[in-house]
Amino acid sequence: MEVGLSLGSNMGDRLAHLKNAKAIILDSPGIVAADQSPVYETEPVDVPPEFQALNFLNAILIVKTLIPLSQLMRTFQFMEQKIGRVPNTVINAPRPMDIDIIYADGLQVREQHIVIPHPHWQERRFVVQPLCDVRPDLVIPGQTGTVADVLAGLSDPHKVILFAKKW
Repeated sequence: MEVGLSLGSNMGDRLAHLKNAKAIILDSPGIVAADQSPVYETEPVDVPPEFQALNFLNAILIVKTLIPLSQLMRTFQFMEQKIGRVPNTVINAPRPMDIDIIYADGLQVREQHIVIPHPHWQERRFVVQPLCDVRPDLVIPGQTGTVADVLAGLSDPHKVILFAKKW
């Protein structure tokens, strides 16, 4: 199964956190790399006002795996904590690592702790732009057009600036 992951960091050495997350993910048994986007620096979205100055670095990592999605979700939460994310009560507080499953093949999952495709991916330029770089012709369940079509019609005003082509 092909799984699209969004990686983001807005604390500390953001690029090092992305590289570390990628290495940990790809060192995991049963997960292999398929593709990766460039890294973009992005304005924060839906964060409390006191954190608006902390820009993110974001990228998409495409992997192949047969691991069940519920197990993948738990694995990624553990990885976030290993890289320094502290579970807290402040929604969208700064974090060294955020890993979201954006899509998993053509699956649609609505369970208590798992919603795939990610419910807001198509609203967020920091997800859509890097995803378009690696899967422009992909049609994600729930959409009528491709990722490139979604990007072309996106009204999200937040800046997304190329930071690094290779990482």
